[in-house]
Amino acid sequence: MTAVLTSPAAAPAPAVTPAASNAVGSAQPRLIGDLVIWLVILAELLTFGILFLAYSVTRARHLAVFTESQRTLDLHTGVVNTLLLITGSWCVARAVHAVRGDASRAGAGWLVGALLCGGGFLGLKLSEYAAKLHAGIDLSTNDFYMLYFMLTGFHFLHVLVGMILLTILLVHTLRGRYGRDNCHALETGAAFWHMVDLLWIVLFPLVYVMR
Repeated sequence: MTAVLTSPAAAPAPAVTPAASNAVGSAQPRLIGDLVIWLVILAELLTFGILFLAYSVTRARHLAVFTESQRTLDLHTGVVNTLLLITGSWCVARAVHAVRGDASRAGAGWLVGALLCGGGFLGLKLSEYAAKLHAGIDLSTNDFYMLYFMLTGFHFLHVLVGMILLTILLVHTLRGRYGRDNCHALETGAAFWHMVDLLWIVLFPLVYVMR
């Protein structure tokens, strides 16, 4: 009797199941959110960086004017606005986490929380602007207020755009368009919102706190 020997190299390869294939694919690193939004974020960070530099240089040249003008700002309102944006970012992060777990309703609830935080921020900023204008303070008052209105106003517009994006994402989330395998758009909106939060974390101490 002749024994037939089979080489280990000739043995059939184990079949790869769809589940195993998905596991391998999910282990690959990927960019959170759309590439375009990251290019936008980099451009916005560069723009704000230039404005922050202009503020710092101008402040160094007119320190007395800046110090005196900063005393007219309401630190308590600035702190509340900081807490609102940080809380809003936390809500957005929780929304993404919930939708990744196919909990769309919970994700929508977290998005509503983020929108309320953003709305509170905008309301406080509008009241702050109104108080300044009522006191006769505007862009032409001095260099500090010119940069104050430019920086905070530009950031105000970013918060407004972020809220529009979150509102659109909320509608789609309520309609069940996002889930475990389709969370890209929500991650993209979250990346933009976190950028808005980061900008305020730099802007607040620079304009309101630093003496």
